[in-house]
Amino acid sequence: MESNRNGKLPLIPVITMFFLFAMISFVTNLAAPIGTIWRNAYEGSNTLGMMGNMMNFLAYLFMGIPAGNMIVRIGYKKTSLIAMIVGIVGLFTQYLSSRWGAGTELFTMDKFTIHLNFIVYLLGAFICGFSVCMLNTVVNPMLNTLGGGGVRGNQLLQFGSTFNSLAGTLTPLFVGALIGTVTARTTMTDVTSLLFLAMGVFAVAALIITFVPIPEPHLRKGEARHEKSAYSPWNFRHTVLGVVGIFVYVGVEIGIPGTLNFYLADESARGAGLVGNGAAIGGAIAAVYWLLMLVGRSLSSLISGKVSSRVQLTAVSTAAILLVVLAIVIPKTATVAMPGYSVSDGFQLAQVPVSALLLVLCGLCTSVMWGGIFNLAVEGLGKYTAQASGIFMMMVVGGGVLPLFQQFVADKAGYMTSYWVIIAGLAYLLYYALIGCKNVNTDIPVEE
Repeated sequence: MESNRNGKLPLIPVITMFFLFAMISFVTNLAAPIGTIWRNAYEGSNTLGMMGNMMNFLAYLFMGIPAGNMIVRIGYKKTSLIAMIVGIVGLFTQYLSSRWGAGTELFTMDKFTIHLNFIVYLLGAFICGFSVCMLNTVVNPMLNTLGGGGVRGNQLLQFGSTFNSLAGTLTPLFVGALIGTVTARTTMTDVTSLLFLAMGVFAVAALIITFVPIPEPHLRKGEARHEKSAYSPWNFRHTVLGVVGIFVYVGVEIGIPGTLNFYLADESARGAGLVGNGAAIGGAIAAVYWLLMLVGRSLSSLISGKVSSRVQLTAVSTAAILLVVLAIVIPKTATVAMPGYSVSDGFQLAQVPVSALLLVLCGLCTSVMWGGIFNLAVEGLGKYTAQASGIFMMMVVGGGVLPLFQQFVADKAGYMTSYWVIIAGLAYLLYYALIGCKNVNTDIPVEE
């Protein structure tokens, strides 16, 4: 690892990890447009429409630690290849939901009759979650290791994250161009070509990974794999606090634009006050948040060689807290024109509350948090890095839990009031950047 701090980067492995970063976002973001199909099938139920996304995140809870153990036992390359195969299985399972089970009624939930094909789809989404969890577990420690840790490791993580954001921004647009506008008549049959395309991408990715040399710094060989250590990542305070930070961060990252979308789309008195096209405007404005994450990660990748992860995380956490507080206190009668984009309407300007602009700007802040938290949390872990990565992946379930809690608060107390949940999360991340990230367990041996 140390040689990578000053030497040349292994270009092919780095590019391969960047490609995997994009694959993670590509598969994850398929859940949104497909979820819209199920939402329409169940008469506009947002809860049922979001179930696929929830199942995708839920898989992290079960697969995070096993994925880390896989890296230790079989290495990064084999773990990546297995992830590709699992991804193909998950996508094919979703395809099966378009072929059978539509007429088989299983049970009733919230006045809706749940059919077998919906359960098959959820199973496929859950399996895909296993795939992206394994890929995440591979990419993050691998890029950090290839960069030699420290500021250069964080720089690679941030640069790789830009490919993740790019795929996240382009996937909905690509899906819209491929299948057109999703209506009440759209079914899973209409997206089978998309599912097979995704399976093809996984197959090509597996072929590339097969022939690309990948360093295996954390692979235990021979008898070493049976040795038990007296320590684990849980013995490092800064790692444990970083694990909590990942849970909080993913919830914050998803919760900010998710609730904003609902707020703008709600044309009742509780919403933002948009009339006539609130849903389309809400989706377009919320998409700007993800675009700004791409911008933020690109900028961070340029400065991370000189600015430490700790300084970056401190700055963006503070800025995000200020932006969200202002968004809460500024009345919705104060408006501003914002650009957005949707496949159906193209680029457009709309008058939205200033709060929407402030929340969208948070994308610049959240964009650098993942890489910063991960980089700080694994610093000084040595041989425990791969296992820690698996634990971090398990905590991505926060992207399903915290937004759900925030929406509960929004239903009870209002959309803007629910953003105090976000402020609490950001306050924790600021604490981690200032105090919690310090490694106080340097006495623990970390070399092989």
